[in-house]
Amino acid sequence: MTKVITALSVSVDGYITGRDPRPGHGLGDGGVLFDWYSSGDVPSRAFPGFTLTAESVGFFDEAAGRVGASLAGRKTYTDSNDFAGGAPHPTAPLVVLSHQELTPASDRQHIVTTGLADAVDLARELAGDKDVALMGGVITTEALKAGLVDELILHQVPVLLGGGRPYFHELPQHIGLRLIEAVVAPDVTHLRYEVQR
Repeated sequence: MTKVITALSVSVDGYITGRDPRPGHGLGDGGVLFDWYSSGDVPSRAFPGFTLTAESVGFFDEAAGRVGASLAGRKTYTDSNDFAGGAPHPTAPLVVLSHQELTPASDRQHIVTTGLADAVDLARELAGDKDVALMGGVITTEALKAGLVDELILHQVPVLLGGGRPYFHELPQHIGLRLIEAVVAPDVTHLRYEVQR
């Protein structure tokens, strides 16, 4: 069954970008959260060009291999320069949730303006027997509020950024998590949680 997951790099103080993220500079200033994508010498099978450490590559490739569609909000899409007309995942299509009509930059992109539930439904359909990966803190928080998220993956980088975009925003109540897997690498700790309902 298709799951809805989120898997983002995050600082110890909870940020998923550096300071001042903006269009064309979506990762903000000081992109240290993503240095682990190229800090090793083992090529990723899922993302061409990524060279990970031996500790990270298995975890990363397994998680990336599960993704059949990505779902991002309009801000993430805009700040990422519309993903250059493609998608953040090399093989999975992208669904963008927007309050306003947009013209998709390619046939790999799909725009939904009728709400989060409809965007998740379309992403599930596009994903087939694979999973839907959420991108961005706001869309992840809204999906958590709606009870739509099955797993959270934190690629926790040992740095305190002190500012940027937070992974999680205010929730109406606490949400329990169950740790499924933890993998420690030299420059990142991979944590996989099941969302408790």
